[in-house]
This record gives sequence, C-alpha cells and structure tokens, in this order.
Amino acid sequence: MIGVSAAHALMRDGHEVTVFDREGIAAGASQGNAGAFAFSDIIPLATPGILRQAPKWLFDPLGPLAIRPGYALQILPWLIRFARASMPDRYAAARDAQAALMRFSSDALNHLLVAIRGTALIRREGQLQLYDTPGQLRASQPGWDERAAAGIRFETLTSHAAIAEIQPGISERFTNAVFTPDWINVTDPRAWVEFIAEDMMRHGVAYRREAVARLAPQGAGVRLETGAGAENFDRVVLAAGAQSGALLAPLGLRLPLETERGYNTTLPAGAFDLRTHVSFSSHGFVVSRIGDGVRVGGAVELGGLRLAPNMKRADALLAKAKSFLPGLDTTGGKRWMGFRPSMPDSLPVIGAAPGHPNLILAFGHGHLGLTQSAGTAEIVADLVAGRGTAIDLAPYRAGRFIRGRA
Repeated sequence: MIGVSAAHALMRDGHEVTVFDREGIAAGASQGNAGAFAFSDIIPLATPGILRQAPKWLFDPLGPLAIRPGYALQILPWLIRFARASMPDRYAAARDAQAALMRFSSDALNHLLVAIRGTALIRREGQLQLYDTPGQLRASQPGWDERAAAGIRFETLTSHAAIAEIQPGISERFTNAVFTPDWINVTDPRAWVEFIAEDMMRHGVAYRREAVARLAPQGAGVRLETGAGAENFDRVVLAAGAQSGALLAPLGLRLPLETERGYNTTLPAGAFDLRTHVSFSSHGFVVSRIGDGVRVGGAVELGGLRLAPNMKRADALLAKAKSFLPGLDTTGGKRWMGFRPSMPDSLPVIGAAPGHPNLILAFGHGHLGLTQSAGTAEIVADLVAGRGTAIDLAPYRAGRFIRGRA
C-alpha cells in the first residue's frame, strides 16, 4: 500500500518510476487488513500504564495482545523501547505527531481520490466502538477527550437501543459505545491497491515482480540488486513493510522494527447485515465489510517473521464475534495471517536514511498503513523533489532510534 501510493505520487510529480515487488500487488498485509481509513486512531499503542498488563500477555496466547513465549527474549529490546514510549511526555509527543500525520493523510486521500477517480471504492459508513461495561466507557474517556481536542467528531451512546439504531443485530449485553461518523472504509483493500497500481502503470510506471536482494550507495544514487542483476537509480524509496529491516541491516542501520502478526477470517456474502465498521474495544478486534462479505480480525501477536501462524487466534476472534453478533453466519470463511510493521512508539519511519540521503524510508506504520498511505506518499514526493514538507518530519525520522543521531 505504501509503496504503490508513493510510486503514484512520484509519477504525478513527473518522475520516471520503477516498482520492485517480490510477491505481487497487495500480496502481503495490504490485502488482509480491515479496509479502514482510521483517521480518528491517534492514540499510540504505548499508553501510560500499559506495561502493567504485560504479565497477562505472556500467559494468554489467544488474548488481544500476546507475545509468543518462544519470542519473548528476542523481542526484549523492542519492549524496553516500548516501555520508554509509554512515559507520559513521550506518549503525548507521539499522540500529537500521530494526529498531525492523520490530518495531513486525510487531505492527501482527497487529492488521491481526485487523481485516480476512485470514489466508487470508498464507503463512508462511520465506525461503532463498543464497550463491555459503563466502567470501560468511562475509562476510555480521556482518550476521547484527546480526540476531541484534535478536532475528531464522535457521539457517545449509552443504551442498546441507540446502538441498534446504527447497527442492528448486536448482542443486548452492549449498552455503551462511541460512534465516529467521519470514519471511512474502502470496499476492499486488495481492490484499492490494485486500482492505484493499475492507474500508475497506465501512466508509465514500470512494474517488476522481482525480489530486491541488496541496496548500496552508488555515487550520487543507489544501486539496487535483484536476481536479474544490478541497476542504479537516482533515488530509492524503501517501503517493504515488515521486511524493510533486512535490507537496511547491511548498511549498518538497525532500527527497532517489529512484526505485529494480525489474524482474520473473511466470511462470504450474506454472513451478516453489517452497516458500519464495528470495533470491540476490550477484545482487540473489528468486524468490517469487505466486498459483499464480512471480515473478522485484528488483535496483536508479537512473534516476528519466522514462527508458524497460530490460526487458533483467528478462530478465537470468530467465536467471540459470533457471541457478540448472534446472527453472524460463521460458515465458509477463509482464514489469514499477515505481518504489520511496527515501531515501539507507533509512529512510522519517514525520511532519508541516516548517512544515505538518496535512500528514502517509508515503513513501520503498524495498523495504519492504509490510513496514512496517501499522506506518506505525498511526503515522499516532497522529499525526492527537495521541497519542504507540510508537516514537521522530526517525530518520524529514523535517527530517533539511533544513538548519537540528532
């Protein structure tokens, strides 16, 4: 999603662009997400006090945020940075940076929709965030106050009847919710990425399905090596998601890029009459409309790129969804697991690689790759052109994780 969007923005800027893709358009996490432009999600994952829940993560492999036991020691350095990011001052700075990128990305999405004539792929149906108890809703209030301060509109609901008016078929156990009317979804994330890719190729962007083996500085540019050989480019944009770290390591750049493994099940048409994007806050998953079907997924499993998927997580989410949406038909579903690229402070890396001004980094968006894709693409185009950027890029610089880098 990020790479295709950046390529499209660079093409619109008049550059000659080649996209290298090791698996195919939308073959990874870009096809399996919930399809949401979550511009209201400005709250970082590393919130003050979140580490008090850490012991539960280790002992609940099917919980909303879990660490695979065999991966706990390997992820310890990332968790230390995550702990630092949850300190009140760092949390507030990350929240403000997230809000700035969200506002910019929302405007950039409108620019992209005009450029590709893509409004038919957009759904403006809002989002319903459900809470198990009145106490949970009250506990969430500070976060909603922060959203209100950022200009995000929402409505608090305190009865099942008010919830059912927006989304019928939800269990009567839910009497507390918040509705965000400006929430946007795509009809299907895979179709969205493919649509942008087809438009960029119609306008001259070269697409090559080749795995990049190595990046190296080469004079005033960057040499890119694949199985077919080596080529030189004036600029290279690295937007390889969770795989980006492997290409940076040979350059001596080791960033705390971790993998949030997300699970879902996509049900066929007719599974449920879903009228809005539904989030179950305390359980870490969402239910969204994908094409004519329904996708149930989310949660976070910190487990790296190599461990085998634990599809029991997808099954557990589907079982919960069935209990919360009694009319949901859970037959005929297709399970999936994908890798979300995640930084400890929930902010992406956007900007030139330290020591390598012709290598532009654009990865680490976590759950928000689709949401922030158009904004990231416009920033990348500004950086390649040598223009000033509309927002301050200091919070997103790679150097924030490299000792001695300002």
